[in-house]
Amino acid sequence: MEVNIEKTLLMCKSFMKEVKIWGCLKQTGVSLRYMMEFGSNPTQKNLLISAQFLHKELPIRIARRAIELHSLPHGLSHMPPVLKVRHWYLDSFREIISFPEIKNMNDEKEFTELIKAIKVRHNNVVPTMALGVQQLKNVFEDPDEIDEFLDRFYMSRIGIRMLIGQHVELHNPNPPPNCVGYIHTNMSPVNVARNASEDARSMCYREYGSAAEVRIYGDPDFTFPSLASYGI
Repeated sequence: MEVNIEKTLLMCKSFMKEVKIWGCLKQTGVSLRYMMEFGSNPTQKNLLISAQFLHKELPIRIARRAIELHSLPHGLSHMPPVLKVRHWYLDSFREIISFPEIKNMNDEKEFTELIKAIKVRHNNVVPTMALGVQQLKNVFEDPDEIDEFLDRFYMSRIGIRMLIGQHVELHNPNPPPNCVGYIHTNMSPVNVARNASEDARSMCYREYGSAAEVRIYGDPDFTFPSLASYGI
């Protein structure tokens, strides 16, 4: 029994050492323009290149979040909801680095299924983290300290989910009009604002029985490439 416990501890130390090594590597920035141009022609070759890139890039980003979740102030790292989120990140890191080198389209398909499952695993990260912060809200002497962490954490989460979602969506044989993966090539800010205001008005009607009128000013024909909101 003692031998098994010692072996388990050594394995855990070795695994966390690998997490730290990956977390120290430099992540690669990917611009919206590059993703749009690269994804406009989702050939098998491009899908393979994309999967190979994610196989190396995702562990870096995920490891960084796991490390950061381990070193939060005021005991936040030890709150059960935060521990749960950290375990999700560590599980995802372990699965990706354990996946063999991606050499062909069969490998690519298996890897795509893996990262799809990882994306689903992390669906509840935001409410789970919010629960952990809520449980310690009276402890924070400087609210800006935790706000800065949460802003950084959630922005990174969006980046990870964008990379995964973009790759997965490129497999869609019938993409929505004007979309390249997760990127809407003709996003209208006026229409986005109108949809958001209508959603807000509907919630107000549902909760309070009335809602203020909202007027949106702007040119609906003005568009630019932007992220579609679904799935992020």
